[in-house]
This record gives sequence, structure tokens and C-alpha cells, in this order.
Amino acid sequence: MPNHFQTISPVDGSVYVSRNFASGQDIEQVLSQAKKAQSSWKKTTVEKRAAICEKAVQYFLNHANEMAAELTWQMGRPIRYTPFEITKGFQERATYMIDIAAKTLSDIPAEELPGFRRFIRREPLGVVLVLAPWNYPYLTSVNAIIPAIMSGNSVILKQAQQTPLCAERYAAAFQLAGLPEGVFQYLHIDHEQVAKVIADTRINYVAFTGSVSGGKAIQQATSHRFITAGLELGGKDPAYVRADAHLDHAIENLVDGTFFNSGQSCCGIERIYVHENLFDSFVEGFVALTKRYRLGSPLLAETTLGPMVKTAAADFAQNQIKQAIQQGAKPLIDASHFPSHQEGTPYMAPQVLINVNHSMAIMQEESFAPVVGIMSVKNDEEAIQLMNDSRYGLTASIWTTDVERAITLGEQIETGTCFMNRCDYLDPALAWTGVKDSGRGCTLSAIGYEALTRPKSFHLKVG
Repeated sequence: MPNHFQTISPVDGSVYVSRNFASGQDIEQVLSQAKKAQSSWKKTTVEKRAAICEKAVQYFLNHANEMAAELTWQMGRPIRYTPFEITKGFQERATYMIDIAAKTLSDIPAEELPGFRRFIRREPLGVVLVLAPWNYPYLTSVNAIIPAIMSGNSVILKQAQQTPLCAERYAAAFQLAGLPEGVFQYLHIDHEQVAKVIADTRINYVAFTGSVSGGKAIQQATSHRFITAGLELGGKDPAYVRADAHLDHAIENLVDGTFFNSGQSCCGIERIYVHENLFDSFVEGFVALTKRYRLGSPLLAETTLGPMVKTAAADFAQNQIKQAIQQGAKPLIDASHFPSHQEGTPYMAPQVLINVNHSMAIMQEESFAPVVGIMSVKNDEEAIQLMNDSRYGLTASIWTTDVERAITLGEQIETGTCFMNRCDYLDPALAWTGVKDSGRGCTLSAIGYEALTRPKSFHLKVG
């Protein structure tokens, strides 16, 4: 087994980061420190925890631009967008979860009973292992890290090897904020080491964001212990444009929802169903707006579509597209319109396909790339049937002017989140969860704290 790894930048193929894997002694020290630190940390008040977490968030805001540049080099998102992962999404989620902690973690009283005092207290689980992906390394990890620490847990973060500097930034932020040593730590470890860490009795919960195959591996690793894992996995998120939709609004937002971050978003739009009355106009407008994107170096301010994270990821998506075309799909984007497109590199032009159907992998399996299939539907019933014809169930969006109809349809859609007239967004006040192969568990909202705490009942006879 190699004792180090390298982060190859999709920007130019250079080695951007090189790090050693943690040794067995390193891992033992981190686990021991996490366990010891948590026993003291859980005794601190929620107010003190909040003050420290707020200082850590401020570190992120103060260093947003330099962290954004690091992120662009590590995973390829255009520099015009990367700062907003920190200054918008990260800040919004962290602040919300900090603000609701005192109320959410407070004791739950039982109804009054003469001679007794009864209540339920939320206690921290202990040591939380957070396994974060590369595509939104700060946004995905903050969902677990901040509420875990606010709950009185200690945290060990393992970032994807594509974005190791993000873990180190967290450590710097919490150190500056005055978090006691050992409450937050990170480890650069490989898959085999991850499995061994999960098997250690000092780990009390695992928060994983990643692929379905990764989720199955985590579930296998936890199967021999009585602990749970939150699994936020893949998606093949659909959109349905009803006949009464505001066409321009739907086009603008669905193009963005499809191609932002080069389509590398678990809740990005991967398939679209459009009412037959709007289909031709929708497709025409969708293609026209797609052609306005600029594919190129993510270091340039004018670039709106950067490289995919790896050549292998682009190759996978290109093969999906080629297979669909062989089965009868029609591509509407000529790659020559995007001069930076080059097969055999991470630089992939966006693609829009029509004449697609559910026998094609492009409409069934996660692409995680700047490609989308668009189908015409006759009515709501056909749209719902197609939206649910998937092993995934993360989010779905309905584009309509009829709020009550959107709710009725949303009740029939098998997803964790149903949007109306928006997509590809996490509201921290709402539960972030998936069904089917999109995973299990919940982060964000008051409900998100439940997975990071255990209920303890106090039944006191006082009379």
C-alpha cells in the first residue's frame, strides 16, 4: 500500500497537493484524543459551543477567496462560483444550525404528573466520523460537522483525496476559534483504513456523502456494530414542466440546475419531462441558453463551465451519451461550439438529448456530468410515473403556477425533497434526506440533530 497520495488538478493535470496517509499510530492518537476530548466537551454549554462555532465560521468568511482558489484548483469549479460555496451556502447552513441548537437540544418535558419530574434529554453520541466528497466539500461536510459539535460530539473528518485541503482548513478555523484540542480532527486515510476506523468501538456515528457503492461499503463496515450511519448517496433528479409553467423562468433555472458545477451535483437536474404543449418551445430555449455557456479554464472569470473532476468521469458520461445515440437519442449540441472540449481530458462540452426513453442508461443511471435527457409527456400522470421510475429518490422539481397541484403531485413523487419553481438547493430549515438508493437518514433542520444525539429519559420521584 502506498504511504501517500496526490491530488491531480483537473485544471491542467498537474499535481496540486501531495499528502502522506496517516499511520496506524496517527489513527490511534486521533481516536484516543477524540474520545477523551468529547467527555469534556459534552459538559460545555450550548452557548459556549455556539460562540466557538461562530468564530470558526468567521474564519471561513475571512479566507473565502483564497479557499475558493484552492477549491478551483482541486476540483475544477470556475473561480467565478467557488467563493459562494463558503460565503453563501456554507455560512447559511452553519449559522442556521448554530442558531437553532439551544432550542432544539433543550429538554423535552413530559406532561405534569403529581410527585414526579419527567423529561427527555438529548445526549451527544460521542465521536462522529464525517466522510465528505469532493464535489461540494464544504457544503456537504458542514451539514454534519457543525451540528455534531453543537450537540457535544467530537468530530473526525475524512475528506476525499481530491480535496484534502478542505479538511486542513476546518482544522485551522476551529483552532483559531478556540475549540478544545481533540474535539475536531481530520485524517488522510484510504478506504481500507476507513473501514478499520469505523470498526473501532470509539466511533459512535458515521456521516457519509458519496456514491451508492460507497454507501453499501459503509453499511457493511457498520454491520458488525450497533451504530448507525447517515448515507447521502446518488441522485437522478427529475424535473417536470407543466403546461401552465412560466416557460422562461423554467428554462433559465433548469439550465443552471443541469450544468452548474459541470453537472457534478447529487441534486442536479439529470432528466426533464415537459408537457407536450410546451416541449418544442422549451427545448429550443434550453438549447439556446446552453450554447451561451463558456467552457474553459476555471481560473478565468468568463468561464461558466469548468472541467469535470477527472478524465475518467468525462469518459463515463461521454460513453453514456454515445450509447444513448446508438439507441436512437438525438443530440442537440455540437461539441465544436465549445472549442475547449476535448475527448480524453476533463474538459467536456454540455449535451442535451431528446428522443430519449427509460430503456437508456442516460435516463436511469446517475451521469454526474453536464448532460440531460428531455422527454415529452401528455399529462401529470405520465410525468409522475416517469419521475418515479428510478432507483433514486433525492429531489424532484415541479414547474407550475398551481401551488395546490404542486403539493398534490409532490405527495406522489418518491423523493426526499419536492421543489416548486426551483431546484438544486438545500434550505437548512428543511430536512435533507433521500429515499430508495439515494440513501437514508437526515441532515439539516431541527430533525437533523436527532441523528447526532440519543434520547435519555429522566424519571424522578420527588414527592
